[in-house]
Amino acid sequence: MADSIFADGWKATPYWWELAPRPEWPTIEVPKKVDVAIVGSGYAGMSAALHLTRGGRDVVILEAKEPGHGASSRSGGMAGSGLKIGYSDLKAKYGQQRAGDMIRETERSLEFFEDFIAGEQIQCHYQKVGRFIGAHAPSDYEAMARGIEEVKREVGIETGYMIPRAEQHTEVKTDAYHGGKATLAGGGLHPAIYHQEFLERVRQAGIKICAHTPVTAISRTNGGFEVTTTRGKVLADNVCVMTNGYTPSAAQDLRRRLVPVGSYIIATEEIGEERVTELFPHHRMIADTKHILYYYRPSPDRKRVIFGGRAKTRDIETRESGEILHQFMCGIFPELKDVKVTHSWTGNVAFAFDKLPHVGVRDGIHYALACNGSGVVKQTYLGYKTAMKILGSPEGKTAFDELEFTTIPFYDGNPWFLPIVQRWYQFLDARAK
Repeated sequence: MADSIFADGWKATPYWWELAPRPEWPTIEVPKKVDVAIVGSGYAGMSAALHLTRGGRDVVILEAKEPGHGASSRSGGMAGSGLKIGYSDLKAKYGQQRAGDMIRETERSLEFFEDFIAGEQIQCHYQKVGRFIGAHAPSDYEAMARGIEEVKREVGIETGYMIPRAEQHTEVKTDAYHGGKATLAGGGLHPAIYHQEFLERVRQAGIKICAHTPVTAISRTNGGFEVTTTRGKVLADNVCVMTNGYTPSAAQDLRRRLVPVGSYIIATEEIGEERVTELFPHHRMIADTKHILYYYRPSPDRKRVIFGGRAKTRDIETRESGEILHQFMCGIFPELKDVKVTHSWTGNVAFAFDKLPHVGVRDGIHYALACNGSGVVKQTYLGYKTAMKILGSPEGKTAFDELEFTTIPFYDGNPWFLPIVQRWYQFLDARAK
């Protein structure tokens, strides 16, 4: 595809970094001893650190690069509840009570998130605009409609309402879907500003953050752990691994239970608020039901389009991914074929093999992992829950406790099988259409 799709001054870095560039963090000495060592400075790591510190614990955050380098400042910035697994499938596997508890807890996680940013006075352009999920096939529309009714009947929660295909232009100006599901809960934010403001609260709490300090080993000691980094060792009573799609080999037992997947995003040049509103009448966050889904939204200032998807399963240059995503975007909005791309970037998300979030303890190490591509709310919430577990509070209990955190034989954290899975998913998406 011609280079003409790229605007002058195109950047291979997140659009979000324009208003919230990654901080230059001072180098500090790795402490010799702490109550809790947290690996990772994303939303979950910061949430755990902040609530542990307020609970009286001495905490250090160990970060391989600069704070927020990973998905926390790279995502699409969509903030919502819900799970990758539907209620009926959860019920078949875990029973009606446990499935209902999981659904209710995801709703509480959104309430917690909104209360948290309000209470901390975090200004991150959070807009409660809701979400629309486009049905890739008529059967997907019918399944979503059944799911809404089933959850309402058995769990007592309204999870949205259906928009038929004839009316879907009231949600998103495209003919690519067979109707879809709209929900008023949640919305969108500026993920890098959220991280930056969150980081400031962590700094104000006096929490030590050791940037550019990769963890190379975690070993048990009498009564605790020794955490080895490239800049020294720290003894800790407790260790939390909060690294999600960037989990290092130092936490190999957890790393092999996660599938890191590169997600790619582009930002268009400014096309004006009037034109954006024409495409997104309610300015909702948009996703779809494909196995290899698209997710897209207006920018927080409503002047450009942010469009994400799985461009490739192999690592590719962001210029190539930008070309692919531009094609995808024009398949949804043909009228944007002459709109140029100003930013193209990527970041890792992490899936569990069961597509559920996981929080708990393995071999004495606490973790909150596997947001499955939807971590703004869940990682903030599960970081808090992890802190409560360490503090011994009953508030630490979740519906996701004691889930089997599975892996597959001979898997070491390198997802060699992704190209095979992608081809299979492409086949399923093509057949469903």
